[in-house]
Amino acid sequence: MHPVTAIRSRGMRIMASDRLLRLRRAKARATRKLRQQQPAVHYFHQVNDPYSHMTVQKLADFAAKYSLAVVPHLVSPPDAEYQGDHQRFAAWAQRDAVTAAPGFGVRLGNGEDLLTPDPAQVAKAANILAAILSKRSPNSSITEFAQPAIQLGAAIWDQTPVPQTLLETPTPVDQTNEQTQAIYAEGDQLRAKLGHYQSAMFWFDGEWYWGLDRLHLLETRLQAEGFAPSGSPITCPLPMGFITADPVKDCSNVTLEYFPSLRSPYTAIGHSRVLQLIEHTGVKVRLRPVMPMLMRGISAPREKQQWIITDAAREARFYNVPFGNFVDPFGEPVKRAFALFPAAERMGKGMEFTTAYLKAAWADGTDITSESGLALVAKAAQLDYLALKQEAANDDWEAVLTDNVNDMLAAGLWGVPSFRVTGGNGQHANAPFACWGQDRVWRVAQEIIARA
Repeated sequence: MHPVTAIRSRGMRIMASDRLLRLRRAKARATRKLRQQQPAVHYFHQVNDPYSHMTVQKLADFAAKYSLAVVPHLVSPPDAEYQGDHQRFAAWAQRDAVTAAPGFGVRLGNGEDLLTPDPAQVAKAANILAAILSKRSPNSSITEFAQPAIQLGAAIWDQTPVPQTLLETPTPVDQTNEQTQAIYAEGDQLRAKLGHYQSAMFWFDGEWYWGLDRLHLLETRLQAEGFAPSGSPITCPLPMGFITADPVKDCSNVTLEYFPSLRSPYTAIGHSRVLQLIEHTGVKVRLRPVMPMLMRGISAPREKQQWIITDAAREARFYNVPFGNFVDPFGEPVKRAFALFPAAERMGKGMEFTTAYLKAAWADGTDITSESGLALVAKAAQLDYLALKQEAANDDWEAVLTDNVNDMLAAGLWGVPSFRVTGGNGQHANAPFACWGQDRVWRVAQEIIARA
């Protein structure tokens, strides 16, 4: 193994470790007590962020359930370098939020048609919320922020007028007023100081939680730490899973295109659920691996990389997926693996090869940078390694991956794992459904079953 790979892999293992998470929590708790501060959850809201609008709809119910303060902050959008493909980011986020919102019992907009929020209305909403925050006291109810934020978000995403009552009380401060700028600067600076860049985020004693997709984890922690009775119903459970007692549906007339990457931690932790979904529904599958984002020129600053690996590790613990003994295949190692994929697919073992590689690289600590490591992957996939190499000798595997990436980008996606569902019956059968992320496996299943 190359020394650079070994060092990078060790750093990733440390970042993903449960021990470091406990230390981070303990440090934040000790710092808070040393400063004689009361425990509090901090929430970071972006006025024109669809995920923030989803999240704020649950904020008051969440705050009412737990015996600690919930402190709202206004923040600016993340910088372009944190948005991956920033030209596609806004459209993807809006479409994803619209299709995911009903699963969480919230709403966003009146349909799936993409819209551009009116800048004047966004500015007006920001002014009103800044005025509200400027008048908050330690005894203020979170509802004083959440209710106007919900109304203003609805006006933005429904493209309806801002309610007159919000225009009158409190009196909005000017967009150029130093007080408004100070409110945003305070939120942005605190978010950066605590180590994040995104909106719709919760922070509590050393740990970040993203929107409604992670709120259940924060609630479970708060219960474990005595801020509510342990085991009581949470405010925002995850949408219902697709593995039920119902008979397996025959979805063979529906096609699922699955775009994984062998170097993606989120692919690694979501892969077993994708396999469950395939088995449960009998959907027709097209496996379409793609090159890692960083090897496609998509930026990911250090803070984002750290968040991804720590968040993925926490998700793996929640889903009970083996994860954490990494050998990072970045660069030439992952190219050597991809070079074998088309041959494995022709030999009827494409999914098995993908499964074995993800397990080897992200859970078993197999040195997948070496010939012996790749041979172990092939063996786990029930492939003869020498025969696989011979079969792959003349493959133009880069063209295969390029076609996959281009089709994924055409669907408005750029990250992994991504999914596209086509075919079947029902009112949407002629329109493809595409989404991104291991967080949306439940939504993919919902779409497949609806088309069966």
